[in-house]
Amino acid sequence: MNPMRTDPQLAAPAEIAAGWRPAIVLKRDVFSTVERGTFMTARGEVDAVLRRLDTVPWWAWPVARWLFAREREALKAAAGLGIAPPLLYASRRLLVRGFIDGVTLHLARPEGDTAYFRSAKRALRLLHRTGICHNDLNKEQNWIRGRDGRAYLTDFQLASRFKRRGKLFRIAAYEDLRHLLKHKRRYVPDALTPAELRVLARKSWIDRLWMATGKKLYYAVTRGLFRFVDREGGGLRLVRDAPVLAERLKAHPQVRDAAVVAYPDRRIGTGLYAFVEAPGVEEIDLLMHLAIGADAPKPPEQIQIVDALPRDAQGALHGEVLQLVAMNQIDLIEPLIANEAERSTVARIVADRRNLRDRTAF
Repeated sequence: MNPMRTDPQLAAPAEIAAGWRPAIVLKRDVFSTVERGTFMTARGEVDAVLRRLDTVPWWAWPVARWLFAREREALKAAAGLGIAPPLLYASRRLLVRGFIDGVTLHLARPEGDTAYFRSAKRALRLLHRTGICHNDLNKEQNWIRGRDGRAYLTDFQLASRFKRRGKLFRIAAYEDLRHLLKHKRRYVPDALTPAELRVLARKSWIDRLWMATGKKLYYAVTRGLFRFVDREGGGLRLVRDAPVLAERLKAHPQVRDAAVVAYPDRRIGTGLYAFVEAPGVEEIDLLMHLAIGADAPKPPEQIQIVDALPRDAQGALHGEVLQLVAMNQIDLIEPLIANEAERSTVARIVADRRNLRDRTAF
């Protein structure tokens, strides 16, 4: 029997059953299960995120417990700073944190938004003043652009809390800053100062050592042994199956273009959603086309046939918009729209979207 529970619609843990109302499983791996829902606090019911270890197999428990403890301590220390989710509840196996109303950096794509990066730098200074270094800010999904336009941080599983600002702290803080500046270079390169350019040009000796040794071991263990991949939160199916499915769809003679994105699915954890530009084609035709061959991957959970896919001002496929449609975060799409033509295209896609079951989960 598999020691890891596989039912994605998990019952609320007994110790918080009176206050926790689950909505959807956001992510599951061998180190934890993460759910979205609501939690009853002294101020009333609030949107929240639960990380639970009761689904962790025994052989992953030491690492899972270590990651869990780091996140719990970091969130406790960051309380009141206004830059991270508030810690609402914590026990040996459960952690409930507040939900940040916003989208991750790779979806927000704050191109030209210098105010966001000023806010991000301020958030980092506040975090470091408490003695906390995040240690995982190279991932865009750990940076949030709130609905208010400000920067917030999430996922503190690798964070370190230092009692004094010694050499190791200074190196870790430097790497936090350098990773922030890499994102700034991507989205607002003209706003980089000479001092920031110097930081970008110089990695710490710890980072160089990690890249040469530790990172290779990390990938060997997580991707090889645990089969754990987390590309922008999409997991193994997004990395392994989505590109294959997209190419197979594009090979259909009546398909002009296609995009496959991942979304949280309450039945299976992570689902795939295919947007296919193929007016007049029936979904059954696409499913039959995808099933050809013995090595055919599992088809997407959702297939939406559209007249046109959204494109940005340069004509490139606007994948961030499709991601938000798949996740039913349609109220966050408007700031990403490039022009009136794209707005009309997106409106038609939103009106006919398939993932209606989880509409109230966000």
